Amino acid sequence: MVPSLTDHSLCLSCRTTHTIPAPAKSENHGYWAALEQAKRRLLYTRIELGLPTPNKREDPVNGLSFEFLEQMNSQQRVLIGHDEGIITLDIADADDACREHIRLSMHELSRTLLGHIRHEIGHYYWDRLVRDTPWVTEYRSFFGDERADYDSALNTHYAWPDRDWPQHFISAYASSHPWEGSAETWAHYLHLVDGLETAASWSAHLELPSPSGPALKVRPLDLDAESIHELIILQWLPVSRFINAMDRSLGAHASYPFVDVPPVIESSTSSTAWHAPEARVACQ
Repeated sequence: MVPSLTDHSLCLSCRTTHTIPAPAKSENHGYWAALEQAKRRLLYTRIELGLPTPNKREDPVNGLSFEFLEQMNSQQRVLIGHDEGIITLDIADADDACREHIRLSMHELSRTLLGHIRHEIGHYYWDRLVRDTPWVTEYRSFFGDERADYDSALNTHYAWPDRDWPQHFISAYASSHPWEGSAETWAHYLHLVDGLETAASWSAHLELPSPSGPALKVRPLDLDAESIHELIILQWLPVSRFINAMDRSLGAHASYPFVDVPPVIESSTSSTAWHAPEARVACQ
């Protein structure tokens, strides 16, 4: 929505969109709508976390901008990623069949538009909240030294992936480089935030969250909590197991096909500092 007492003609979300798919192609209308819907969910969560949402037009240095591009030929590939506040996405990811083909070819456990945008926004907030700040020391203690050569790390990952990644990371891609480890963890943190908020808004209650555990009334994330360790263990894990069980009952892939091993929980818990009051001030 656009507040009445404003000069803006576009909403907060649309003001972050810089390039849209060519409207002359009818199929692009659906792709664009899907991309914008995922972006709106992301922005809703950013607002809930109290994080500022500037766009490049209003803040050229620290603002955010989305480029929804189309691969026009086999020689001109769309480079998906984040660069200084500019997030580039290939509209092919909005095609369900194409996205599933990419997921299988890249051996990914999950690939969704919303998950992809949450991952890329993790890179944006690393730049805003961690880079060149005292927090970088704690960041490196969890994810490693991001000064390691990025291209070399990715080449090594695709040639000889870390077979031991399930013991230390939330996904195989998270093991490729410290930047990707933090972005993947950030994306899963947002999964957790939105998943618990949605379940709590429906007053979800699990009578048997585990074979011998007590009943569970789902509650949303406490944004003022110093740690979310207990919340992950007692709330998210039972809720995600229930969701996955329902998916399998309906013949679908598990919505959350990940295992939150102790190192991932610890790094997620440390990341709560990124939405603390001082982090919101830093963003501004």
